[in-house]
Amino acid sequence: MSSVGSKIVNAGIKLFTYKYRKNHLSVSKNIKLKTGKYKPKQYNYDVLVVNDCKVERLVYKKLCNDINIIQFHGGGGYQSMNKWYRMVAEKLAKNTGATVYSIDYEPKEDYVYPSLHNIFYDVCIKLESLLDFNKTIMIGDSFGANFLLATCHKLQKNGYKLPKKIICISPFVDLSASGDSYKFNCYKDPSYSLPKSQSYEEYGKLIRRKSSYIGNSNPKEPYLSPAFLEYKGFPPTLIQVGSYETDLSDSLMLKSALEKDNNVKLTVYEGLFHDFQYFAPFLKDSKLAFK
Repeated sequence: MSSVGSKIVNAGIKLFTYKYRKNHLSVSKNIKLKTGKYKPKQYNYDVLVVNDCKVERLVYKKLCNDINIIQFHGGGGYQSMNKWYRMVAEKLAKNTGATVYSIDYEPKEDYVYPSLHNIFYDVCIKLESLLDFNKTIMIGDSFGANFLLATCHKLQKNGYKLPKKIICISPFVDLSASGDSYKFNCYKDPSYSLPKSQSYEEYGKLIRRKSSYIGNSNPKEPYLSPAFLEYKGFPPTLIQVGSYETDLSDSLMLKSALEKDNNVKLTVYEGLFHDFQYFAPFLKDSKLAFK
C-alpha cells in the first residue's frame, strides 16, 4: 500500500512533468540538472581521467576502508554528473566507508549505440586493472544499469574480472519497450505516464520509451537491451524498482534472465516511481531501499 508521503511526492512530480507528458517529451532529455562546481566539505574528492573519460572519486573523511563502489549514473544518456548523482555518491561513501568512483561521460546529441557502451567498457577495463574487483560493487540506475550489465557481460566474455556484487535501480534494459507495464501503469507513473485526458489506445505507443540512442540498431540487440542477454556465473545482483514505473517490466524481465543461473533479488516498492531512492531520499521506502 502506498504511503501518504509517496502519494504527495507522486502528485508533485506529476504536476511538474505535466507539460512534458502532455507533449510526449523525454524528461531526461528536456530537464537539464545543474552540474556546477563541486567541493564537498566532508569528503576527499578528485577527478581522474580514464581513457579520456572523467571519473569522480569520492571518499568520506571520517570512514574509509578498502571497498570500492563504481557508479553508473542514469539520465538516458543525456545527463552528466549532477547534484542528484553526487548526493547518491556521498550517501554511499558515508554509509559504507567505500571509495566511490562515478563514471562521468560527456553527453552528446549525436551519440548512438554502441558509442556510450564502448566508453563504459573501456573505462571499466582500466578500473579493473587499478582496483580489486573482489572488493568492488557496481551500482547503476535507469540507463546506467543498462551500461553496467552490458559492460559486465562483455568483461566476462573477454576474460576480465567481475565485481563482487551488482545493484540495479529502476533498470532501463529493454529499449524495445515491449513490456506490459507500459499499459497497466500508463496513468500511474508520475514522470512518464499519459495525462488522464489521453487514452492509451490512441497515445500508448508514445509513452513507450524509445531512445534516439538506438539509432539504426535492432532495439532487441542484447548488449543494447541487456534484458535479452543470457547470464551465467554473474555476481549476486539486487534489483530495486517502483511498482508505478511504466518500465517496471524491464526489472521483471531482467530478474527472469538472471535467476536461471545466478543469485538475484528483486524488490518492488509499492506506489513508488522511477529512481525514487535518488529523487526522494526522505521517503520511508527510500531510506529502507538505501539501507
